[in-house]
Amino acid sequence: MLVQIGTLIAATSLVQLANGFFNTFLSLRLTTENFGPTATGIVLSAYFVGFTIGAVGCGNVIQRIGHIRAYAAFAGLVVVGVALMPLFVSPAAWIACRMAMGVGCVGLFITTESWLNAKAEPSQRGRVFSTYMVGTFLALAVGQLVIARLAIESAAAFHVVGALFALALVMVCTTRAEAPSLVSDAGALRYGELTRHAPVAVAGCVVSGVISSAFYALVPAWMLSNGIQQGTIALFMLVAVLGGLALQVPVGRLSDRNDRRLVLAGLAVGFAAAAVLLVLLPARLAAVLPVAALLGGFMSTLYPVCVAHAFDRMPSDRVVAVAGRLILVSGFGSALGPILGAAIMARFDINGLLYFMALMTLLLAAIAGLRIRVRQAAERVERPFDIIDPMTAPISQEPEATAEDGTPRPAVA
Repeated sequence: MLVQIGTLIAATSLVQLANGFFNTFLSLRLTTENFGPTATGIVLSAYFVGFTIGAVGCGNVIQRIGHIRAYAAFAGLVVVGVALMPLFVSPAAWIACRMAMGVGCVGLFITTESWLNAKAEPSQRGRVFSTYMVGTFLALAVGQLVIARLAIESAAAFHVVGALFALALVMVCTTRAEAPSLVSDAGALRYGELTRHAPVAVAGCVVSGVISSAFYALVPAWMLSNGIQQGTIALFMLVAVLGGLALQVPVGRLSDRNDRRLVLAGLAVGFAAAAVLLVLLPARLAAVLPVAALLGGFMSTLYPVCVAHAFDRMPSDRVVAVAGRLILVSGFGSALGPILGAAIMARFDINGLLYFMALMTLLLAAIAGLRIRVRQAAERVERPFDIIDPMTAPISQEPEATAEDGTPRPAVA
């Protein structure tokens, strides 16, 4: 059992190592292809479009063909997308390839998370998913360091990413394991119901998607186009990712003890302040890196606080549906982020992008503040804040179980 779980976590860490590297690499590579701001934004958004589409349909694929074969299919789709990109260098081809990679990646995550949920004992599940997400963040961080090692103009980066996905595929497909069934209640939540009960969570997921995708897709490209060395870019992005990991636990504890909307408003204001500071501070690493860590920390904790708030507002038997719907909402924002950000950068440069992201988070803080005034905080549920990321969030969590005496028993992520 532990071997199966460890293999799944290790394979997912390889996938995230590839993702963390490739997302930043592609932002840099696009600066050399001269596709133009609009096409560049669409290429960068295509991954999130594919991710959102895949989140809707991947569950049915897993149920139909089983976890191991589904994992192989999704990994193969990613490898095909990566392999074709250096062969067909055009906006249309890269948009199609990135969409395929988005579908494949969300399929891998859903397959892994549902598998972990089924195999882990209830008493271990919280620790298993914490290990899973910490491994994810660390792999994303290590992926940034690879940026400094490979030439942007060569095809080597595509080969490395393909090899990592293939290695993850080998690890999982050689695991001796029974294929679990996928639990799903996605049809139990009507459109609009979540917005009525938790509008702050929905707005927060949109804003989180917009600013996160715009930051990771566009900031490295701007740095490279302004003559900043690849090693410095990798260090900046590494610090932002590690800042996101460092703030997860303290923000989680704060969120579990206070009105989550108030915590969300504080994170939004903090992000806006950090974004403005990046505009005003001198361009020296000693001044910029601490602010980058705060920026990444505030940015990475917006989404999990929104998810926890939504769970407070919704019945526990709709955990899967709520989590899946928030993934879709965040994916919608993530698809918009690079397109809007690229258009703004084309006109107002990097300062315009940072001010835009600050404005988005201030708007979120205003929405949260307004809701605090008109509605009391939700009662705490036995489902606390989890360390999650919108693009790797567990959306296959178990709904509420029922004890033998008929009393509700809270689900554990």
